[in-house]
Amino acid sequence: MDMRQRIVSGLREAMKTQDKPRLSTLRLITTAIQDKEIAVRGTGASIGDTEVLGILGKMVKQRRESVRAYEEGGRLDLAEREQAEITVIEEYLPKRLNSDEVAKAVDKAIRAADATSIRDMGRVMRALKAEYMGQMDFVRVGPMVKDRLA
Repeated sequence: MDMRQRIVSGLREAMKTQDKPRLSTLRLITTAIQDKEIAVRGTGASIGDTEVLGILGKMVKQRRESVRAYEEGGRLDLAEREQAEITVIEEYLPKRLNSDEVAKAVDKAIRAADATSIRDMGRVMRALKAEYMGQMDFVRVGPMVKDRLA
């Protein structure tokens, strides 16, 4: 079952159980996917699982930033709501890799790309994003790749 079908079936289940917070989050996800489809409609490109994972990852990142801002502002009720949305979105993301698995994936990508210098960092990052989208935090992986190529 592809990502969109999983999200649609989750949406239907949330409607049946009348789980309003979950339903709201799943509607936000479907809207974000539809917005992306509209944006690429004229280009002939299609939205696959990789793009959906990218959208979901972006949504989680936005919500984590909101949680921090709400907690700093003393709005714990809003922070809790954002955290609940993160929980729902993460159900559709693949399992996150631990630090050892990330290190092995980085080494594998460097070998596969035959990278030898910092100039090859873009190829390594593209390979990692293609294979591990949603499974690792690329903001943290970037410096790791840079250190290994330096």
